[in-house]
This record gives sequence, structure tokens and C-alpha cells, in this order.
Amino acid sequence: MPADSADEKPEKKVEKYLDLGHSEVENHAKAQQKVYEEHVTRTSSASRIISEFFSTNVFGFVYHYLRSRFGARHAYQAYPSEGDSGIYQLTSSVPSRESITLALMSDWASDTTESDAVAHLVARYAPDYTIHLGDVYFVGTPHEIAENFTAPYASWYYGASGSLALCGNHEMYSNGDAYYQQLLPAMYINAEGVKKSQRAAFFCLENEHWRIIGLDTGYTSVGRPFLEVLSPPDCRLRDEQMDWLRDVVRLGDPEDKRGLVFMSHHPYISAFREDYFKPGEQLCELLGEAARPVIWLWGHDHRLVGYHLGQNKTELQAYGRCIGHGGMPVETQMPHNDKETDKLSFYDRRVRTRIKRHELGYNGFCQLQLEGDRLTATYRDLEDTQVLKESWKVDLENGQLDWNITQKHGDLTWFV
Repeated sequence: MPADSADEKPEKKVEKYLDLGHSEVENHAKAQQKVYEEHVTRTSSASRIISEFFSTNVFGFVYHYLRSRFGARHAYQAYPSEGDSGIYQLTSSVPSRESITLALMSDWASDTTESDAVAHLVARYAPDYTIHLGDVYFVGTPHEIAENFTAPYASWYYGASGSLALCGNHEMYSNGDAYYQQLLPAMYINAEGVKKSQRAAFFCLENEHWRIIGLDTGYTSVGRPFLEVLSPPDCRLRDEQMDWLRDVVRLGDPEDKRGLVFMSHHPYISAFREDYFKPGEQLCELLGEAARPVIWLWGHDHRLVGYHLGQNKTELQAYGRCIGHGGMPVETQMPHNDKETDKLSFYDRRVRTRIKRHELGYNGFCQLQLEGDRLTATYRDLEDTQVLKESWKVDLENGQLDWNITQKHGDLTWFV
């Protein structure tokens, strides 16, 4: 790791993310400030620092911000008509092992001590697949992609069977250029011994019992100046993705009763910020009469939260799980009113540390294990504490899910 990053105190690396807003302008300013701070660390001449500040910091911020806000968005990528359908068979990297494991991390790519600790813990479990559910901080630049994923010192763990990345809103703060040009080519799926680079920001992993579908809500999460005031971004699934779900994945096939697990960056439901109902509405249209309870995992909110089986403004019933605690400072505050609190099933509000006025929770990841008709989700924190273990069993006759809690931490907050 570069000396400037290695010498930075862990608290300082976290502090730059505290009170981070979600506006594009603020994140661009933070990104450029980070570039300037690294420049200061590397430079020994005070006069050189002063003379180069404006070109390194202020002008750089203005350039990147205006280029993002008014520049062309990266062309949307879908799967080709031949050669790669985006549907991949789930396989174990150990032929003698019947179960298949996946490690899911969201809002992980912050290059903090905590995110490194989470990645190193994932490596100890050596899952078959690793999946990032989106948000490369601050604005998904090539440098930020490198320091989290592709540089020799980056701590991201690449699963032997595959490593995939969804798109979040922060990747689109730089128009998605680095996400599509640097991150996706580094991600891959191991199909029958051949590594295929990830082609699009959505995909389907499946076997005879389960379908795990990664959704792209990031591309449509950022609007254009002025227009977004009249028509706020709704994270809708683009037509290319809808066509793929309908015609290739055949999501509405009434004969297919396999268990459905959706993953996205943005929340289907949230007790803390806005929830995005448009993707759920679109999935309902595709499922039609085949609609049944599903499992849905997402990030965006920087906490570990489970929601009661239910719905938002759509009719889709989901076991919703927010796992946005991968690398950002983990929030522990309660929702602002009882109506929002009523949505919650469980919430990890344990306080790991206090920085300034902030009480920060535990970073961690979600480990999925598939074994026959049973899917087990284990939530581990960066100290390898098993916070919660829950499972679902799918009935292939009707697609219904039987849910139960296997083990839970005594300090986990539960809601009736």
C-alpha cells in the first residue's frame, strides 16, 4: 500500500466519511480533497504545495464536477444477443463440496481500516463468489476503483467461482466511466473453467433450487441538473434490463418455482431514507401471477437492518435485508418516528467506537450458503462475531419460503 495511505491513522480515514451527504457536489469535493491531501503528504516543499493547491484541488473539483453533471454518461451495457446470456450456473470451487457460498458486501469500497478488515475476514472463509452491491467512494474514479479493487495492495477478495459488482449511485457521480471501463473488466465469472469478464451491471446466478438476480438500480439513480428537480431519479430498471429479465431470465414463467433472491444497491424499503418502489413495481409486472415472497438484499443505508416480510407501495412481498455496513461508518440511530420503526424486524445497534460525537457500529458482511432447497444467511462483523444466522427453505411446488432464525447475538435489537 502507498506510504501516504499506510501512514494515515485509522480514525482519520474514517472521519472523512462522517456526516457525508448524498449530494453529488459534496462527494466530488470530498474526492478532490482526498487527492489534495495525498499530494500534500507526498510533497516536501511548502512553496510547491501552495503553488499547486488550486490546480490540484479547487480546479480539479470544478472540472470533475462539471464533467459529471453536464458530460456524457457512459453508454449502457447489456448482454450481447449471442455468446453470453448473463445467466450462470452456481458452482462450488471445491468439487467435493455440495454447498455453495457467497460473500456479499455493500458500501464497502471506502479504503478504510474497517473495509480492509472485512475483506481479510472474507478471505479467511474463501467463499465461492464475492459480490459488491455498489458504491465506490467518493465518486467512483479510476483511482478509487484501483485502491479498493485492482491495485496490487487492494484488499478485495476475488472468489474462485466468480466476483461481481453491482452499480451504485456513487459510481454514477463520475458518469459510470470507471465502473464500466475499469471495474467490470476486473470482475468475472468462472464458467466451466473459463473466466468471463462481467459484461453488464446485472446478472443471474442459478441452480435447480435458487435464482440469485443482481439488479442495476445505479444507472438511473442520478439525474441531470434542473431536470432532476421536476423528475427525481427513481432507480427504475432500464428497458434493456427489463427485456433481459423477461425474455432471457424468463422471470414470469409460472412453471418456475425456484426461490428468488434479488440484490440491488438501492433499498426496496427503508425506515431511514427514501425507499425506491419503482424496481419492485417493475418486477411485479414481470412476475404477474407468478409473484410470491422473495428475499431482497441491498445497501445504500450504512447499517445492518432486517425488515418484516412486507411491501412498500408495490404488491411485491419481500424479506428485506439492508447490508450497507461493509466499509462506511456504520450508523446506529433509530428511525425518526414510530411509523418507520414498525417496518423493522431486527437492527444491529451495537456501538463499536465513538469518534467525535458519533457512535459508530460494526462493519461486516453477509455470507450466503446454498445447500439443496435451503438458503442460509449469516451476518458476521469485522471481529468475526456471528451477529445473526437465518435461513429460508423453498417449496418447489409453489415457490413459498419457510423462514426461521437459527442463531442470534444477544445484543441484537429486535422489533415485534
